[in-house]
Amino acid sequence: MKTLVIYKSKAGFTKKYAEWISEELSADIFHATKVNANMLSAYECVIYGGGLYVVGINGVKLITQNIDKLKGKKVVVFATGMSPLREESISEVISKNFTLEQQKTIQFFYLRGGFDYSKLNSFDKMLMTLLKTSIKWKKLRKKKLIADEIGILEVFDKPTDYTRRAKIDELVEYVTS
Repeated sequence: MKTLVIYKSKAGFTKKYAEWISEELSADIFHATKVNANMLSAYECVIYGGGLYVVGINGVKLITQNIDKLKGKKVVVFATGMSPLREESISEVISKNFTLEQQKTIQFFYLRGGFDYSKLNSFDKMLMTLLKTSIKWKKLRKKKLIADEIGILEVFDKPTDYTRRAKIDELVEYVTS
């Protein structure tokens, strides 16, 4: 099956997974900026990967806005994020990024990425610093922190990589079945 892997990565975690998937499936691989809608029709399977940002999948509109060109193909979207896999969070990501009709066509996977403040652009650094400040303020006021807030404080000042090659196995199995 002729397969295309497309990715959009800010800190490198999505790119790492995309490269592993491409190797495993002997697929063509491109950064999203190098792909146009016409390229999609040349493949039987299209896999898109992007980082999660407040439940939005970075760049996924390349897929959702061209879903008509993907009819009859295997379509996979994976997202990477800092948080551990939680079913309720995944349901929210799916419902926020895909219509009910698109959900029938697109198979979604979540692959845990990591966090590296030094690899963020200026705007994202500012947003993350604001988030860290608000979490610290919440902590100072003796408010209970949720698990993700605790996690952000733990990894903010030290690069953390949760990627594992074995995490792609389920996605690869789906594509090859």
